[in-house]
Amino acid sequence: MKVQINTDKNIEGSERLESYFSSEVSRVLSRFDDKVTRIEVHFGDENSAKSGFGDKRCVIEARPANMQPIAVTEHADSIEKAFNGALDKIKKVLNTTFDKQKAH
Repeated sequence: MKVQINTDKNIEGSERLESYFSSEVSRVLSRFDDKVTRIEVHFGDENSAKSGFGDKRCVIEARPANMQPIAVTEHADSIEKAFNGALDKIKKVLNTTFDKQKAH
């Protein structure tokens, strides 16, 4: 499973940040290694220079093999909180998707 981290122009994407988020995605979603070909994480700041509640956005897109991509979005007041919320959501969605697939 390949992990790709993307940031918009308002969020500085350092190597340390990319390394941390990539390793967290790999750790949390490791059980889907053989079912998901790629995970893309997109970070954005919707208010740019202004601060505000819930202005940081994290979208995680999973690309399961032979299936349509699955995406979730989380808004929070920091990219870490948005990332953790989105990671929880994508894990639940993937669990549900593959459990349904097993049932058929």
